[in-house]
Formats: sequence, C-alpha cells, structure tokens
Amino acid sequence: MQKSMLGVLFIIPVYLILLGGCSLESGRSIKEIQNSGKLIVLTRNAPTTYYFDSNDQATGPEYEMAEAFAKHLGVETEYRVFHTIHEILDALENGQGDLAAAGMTKTIIRNKRFLFGPTYQEVQQQIVCRNGVKHTRDINDLLGLKLVVPKNSSYVETLDHFKEVLPDLTWESTDQLNSEQLFEKMWRKEIDCTAVDSNITSINRRYFPELTVAFELTKAEPLAWVLRSNNSDLLKVLESWFKAFKSDGKMNQITNRYYGFIKEFDFVDTITFHNAIEKRYPKYQHIFDKAAQQYELDKFLLAAHSYQESHWKPKAKSPTGVRGIMMLTLPTAKSLGVKSRLDPYENIMAGAKHFSNMLITFNQEVTEPDRTWLALAAYNVGRGHLHDAQELARRMEKNPYLWSDIRGVLPLLSNKKYYKTLKYGYARGREPVKYVQRIRNYADILRQKLTPDTLLERN
Repeated sequence: MQKSMLGVLFIIPVYLILLGGCSLESGRSIKEIQNSGKLIVLTRNAPTTYYFDSNDQATGPEYEMAEAFAKHLGVETEYRVFHTIHEILDALENGQGDLAAAGMTKTIIRNKRFLFGPTYQEVQQQIVCRNGVKHTRDINDLLGLKLVVPKNSSYVETLDHFKEVLPDLTWESTDQLNSEQLFEKMWRKEIDCTAVDSNITSINRRYFPELTVAFELTKAEPLAWVLRSNNSDLLKVLESWFKAFKSDGKMNQITNRYYGFIKEFDFVDTITFHNAIEKRYPKYQHIFDKAAQQYELDKFLLAAHSYQESHWKPKAKSPTGVRGIMMLTLPTAKSLGVKSRLDPYENIMAGAKHFSNMLITFNQEVTEPDRTWLALAAYNVGRGHLHDAQELARRMEKNPYLWSDIRGVLPLLSNKKYYKTLKYGYARGREPVKYVQRIRNYADILRQKLTPDTLLERN
C-alpha cells in the first residue's frame, strides 16, 4: 500500500487521543519525537493544505512542507485530519499532535494560546459574495445580508473588531462547515457572503466563477504553523530548518507548484471554459482518456492542453497554418502518420504522442512536475528556444531544470541583450509562460469539476 494511504486520514474527537508520555502543559520535545520515529501533524482536507489527488496520492502545500520537515528530523509523518480550524486548535491544545499545519493566520488572540512558526505565506481576509447580492463595497453593506463564517476562525476576530464600531453587524458562526463548503453554500444561494483568506479565494473562485470578491477586510497577514505554547524546543528547530528551506528555494518551488498558475481572475474566460466543459468536452472525453492511457499522460492535462490550443474546436486553424483540436503543424502531422488534421481522433492521438515524445527528450535530472511544464513550454515556443532559456539560466546561476526558474528566464528571449548571444535568437518568451499558466489552470478546474471528491474529506 502507498505510504500516503497508510492510515493517515481520519477524524478524531478532541477528547479521545493523547500523545503517549506528553503532558497537557507542553508538547513533545525534539528528542521524544525522534525517539518515537513519528511527527504528528494536525491539518484539514482542502486544496490549500492537504488532500488526495486523482491518483489517491497525498499532496498539498502543507503536506509537502510537513514531509520535508519530518525528513529533516529523520522521522515519518502521521496526519490527523480535522474538519475545521476550531477542531484543530482544540486538538493541538489537548495534546493530539506536535504541530498544526493548516493555513493558520497568526492573530493576536491565537498568539496568547500558542506559539507560531515562521511565516511562509501572506494573505488578506476578504468578503466574498455571490452574484446577485446587493452591491457590497465596505463593511456597512453587509448589514441585512446572511454572512456565515467558520467558528473560532481569524475572520471572527476581525468581525468582532468591526462590531465595536458597527453594533448592528451580525453573522453566523458554524463549526460544521469549512471555507470551501461555504463557497458551495453561496453558489447554491443558501447564504449571501462569507469571510475567507485570499489564497482560498484564488483557488476556489475558479470552481465557482459566479462568486465575487466584494472587498478586503484586512491588510496582509502571516500564515504559519502552530505549536503548543510551551514547545519552544520544537519551535527552535523549526525556525532553523525553515530558514535553510527558504534560502534553498524549496519554499518558492512549493508556492509555484500550487499557486504559480493562478494569477488575476478572468471571469469571462472562466465562465467560457465551464460552458465548454458542459457542451464540448463530452464529445471528445473518450478520446482524451484513451490517448492519455496509451501514452501515460494525465488525461485532464491533455484535455486542458487541447483547450488552450483550439478551445476543443476540431476545425480550428491559426494564421501560421496549424490545424485541428491539438493544433498540429503539417510536418508534425505527417511524421506521426496523420491523414486528416481535422479528424478529432487522429489529431488528439497524434498530439498526445507528440507531447509524450517531447517529455522523453529531457535530461533525466528533470523531474516531475517540472518536466511536464518545460515540455509544454517547448510545445509552444519550440525545443530550440527552450534550450536557449536553459542555457541562459545556467549563465544566471539558476536551475535549468526547474520551471520556477525557467519561467523567469523565458521573457528575456525577447531582449536583444540576451537573444543575440543565444543559438536560436529572438523569441516571444512571455507567451510560453502564459501558455503553461493557462493550461495548468484549465487542468485544475477540469479535474475538480469532474472529480470533486478529490478535494473533499475521506472518512
């Protein structure tokens, strides 16, 4: 059985399990954790924290960080998954884990109860409402609306502050629903608004494009891991590890992996894509599935790639003469034995084979998912120009095998200062960066829309 499935995902009542040998007053020391061979991490099941992907593999930004920290300590991880922030903090205080890694905002009230690790991300609290609700520009416009937020969340602290100057402000606190579920409640028109962190909004708004950010509740606030109040021993080691983890660029890699493809929200493009999933995608889904299986590709990424190329229009044509649902050039189509580029089956199968062949050409030092992002960029700008970008990365002492570094180098291919020194010369280097970003975004939306259980709790 895969490590990710080894009994790590379960909901635990806060009064049931106490760590062996650990008093309620203080957390386990580093020595105790290492002697036990296990770091116990409290988290929640969400796309911004910890979840299982479509291959039943544990993933998520908090998961990757926790795995790296546990490796540094020389121990395994055990994840105890709770439904809400309220449950996680109570469980941590009652000794059910060593730390909480769950997208926690460092607040004044929480700081009195717990220790916080280093800041790894900054977010803003936002008010998000469904379209059709009265226009909301500031806190006063929330009067009379059904506002629901998670119990004991940082949002409650903020709203309590506003209530001091606006006594008529009311809201409901729930210990049954998390932020992701409140988004769905708004989409179903069961509530009007919620308060939520901006990173949660960025990911989930693409799944529910009918929702809108009304206004910002706060300035930027830090996210950090939470430790028990007397566990300074663990905090000291965590701070030292994170300093190196960040300086080595590993934190940046995680941020890019989970947020690098999410830029400014494009309402029209997102709505258009959702409509295409409903109306066009079913016609070709079986072909994408077959091609992905035959060439060992991610079926959602292949379909997203095709949408970026043609919007799933089999007769699409570009000014440069590429044709079909995967927009193949005539030479490429001929080399792959395609008789008609306008035939969806032939075009998709050939496009999948072409992309699969491109993946193989990369140095074995290029690992996933960077191999896929680099191959997509090469599909768009050409393998030669991507080689130039990798060479330029080496000159600039960047990693030529990491997409997070190459995406910063590619735009320089349109700068004469750089392209005149490279083999393949000028290229519109910003285009492949946007190209990869859009495909990643489409694939993520498609995966969530067609397999929503991947981001839901599994009991």
